[in-house]
Amino acid sequence: MAVDTRVQVAITNWAPRFIANGIDLNDYQRVTARIQTWEDWTREWSACGAAHERMGEEAVAGEQYESAAEHLFHASMAYHFGKFLAVAFPEQLREAHERTVRCYERALPWFDIPGERIAIPYEPDVTMWGILRKPWHVPHPPVAILIPGLDSVKEEMHKYSDDFLRRGIATLAIDGPGQGEMEFDRPMRADFEVAIRAAINALERRPDVDAERVGLVGVSLGGFYAPRAAAFEPRVRAAIAIAGPYDVLAAFDQMPSLTQEAFIHRSGAATRAEALERLRPFTLEGVAERITCPLLVIMGRQDRVIPPADAERMAREASGHVDLWLFDDGNHVCNNIPYKYRPQQADWMRRRLKESHEAS
Repeated sequence: MAVDTRVQVAITNWAPRFIANGIDLNDYQRVTARIQTWEDWTREWSACGAAHERMGEEAVAGEQYESAAEHLFHASMAYHFGKFLAVAFPEQLREAHERTVRCYERALPWFDIPGERIAIPYEPDVTMWGILRKPWHVPHPPVAILIPGLDSVKEEMHKYSDDFLRRGIATLAIDGPGQGEMEFDRPMRADFEVAIRAAINALERRPDVDAERVGLVGVSLGGFYAPRAAAFEPRVRAAIAIAGPYDVLAAFDQMPSLTQEAFIHRSGAATRAEALERLRPFTLEGVAERITCPLLVIMGRQDRVIPPADAERMAREASGHVDLWLFDDGNHVCNNIPYKYRPQQADWMRRRLKESHEAS
C-alpha cells in the first residue's frame, strides 16, 4: 500500500525537528513505519505517547522522579507531534493537545531544572499560559521569552530552554494567540507585541527575575513574531529570529501543503482566500527598520518552508546591531544541525543581555 502523500510530506519535512526537540529516534522509526494514511498519524503517535505516559506514572508510583520526568517529557512530545498538523481532525487534535500539556506539567517539578506553569493576563477574561524555568545558580536572572511557531507549542521549546538555563538565563515559553492552549479560542495575529507586552508585564510583577533584561527567541513563524514584537515593545533588549518569514503571504505558495492547511486553520479563516487576506499584515515591510535592539537572524540555505532570502532582507532592514548566521547545510530551523547554532545563540543572548545591563 502506498504511503499517503500527507504522511510523506510530514516525514520528509519534519524528521530532523522531531529528533532535535525530544522524540527518540527509535520511536520515530517505529511509529512512522506503521503509518500509511494521514488518518493514522495522530492515533499512532498518541499510542506512543500513552506508552511513555504509563511508564512515567509507574515511575511516580515508585518514587523514581528522575525517570518520571524523562518518560513524561517523551509522552508530551509524542502527543504533540501526533497532532501538530492534524487540523483536519479537530477532536483528535484537542485530545492530544490536552495530553501534551498534562504530561509536561506533570513532569515540571522533576526536571533537572524544574519549572512552573504560570497564568498571564492577556485580555479581560482571557489567560495566556506560560512555562517559567529559572537557573539554580542565579538569584535574579534575565529572561528569554521563547516563542513557538505556527504548529509548535511552548512545551516543544524545552530543549531550547535548557541551553539558556545553563547560561544563567531564565526562560518563559508561551502559547500566544493561535498557538497551543490559545489556538482553540484566539486566531493568530500579526501584532504579536500584544502577547509579548502581556508576558513582560507578568514578569515585572515577579521579584525572582529581572524583567529589565528580557530577550526574545522565536522559531519559524515565531521568527517573525520576535522581530515584529521587538519593533514595537521597547522593553525588549535583544531578539533572535530563527527561520522566520519576512512576508508570510509572499512565501505561502512555496510552503508544504500541510503548513498551508495549518495557516488557514489557525488564522481562523473558513477558506483559503479568506486566510490569504488575513495573512496580509504578516510582513516586516515598514516594520523591520523600527528594530533598534540587537537582532540575531538565523537561517539555513536548504530551507524548503521559508525562502532563505527572507533572512537577508530582515537583517538588512533592521536599524540596530544585526548578526546574520546563514548555514549552507541547514534545513528549516536548521533542525538538522542544532549543534551549530543552539548553544551559540544562547551565548549570543547572554552577551547581549549583559551588555544591555551594563549600559543601563
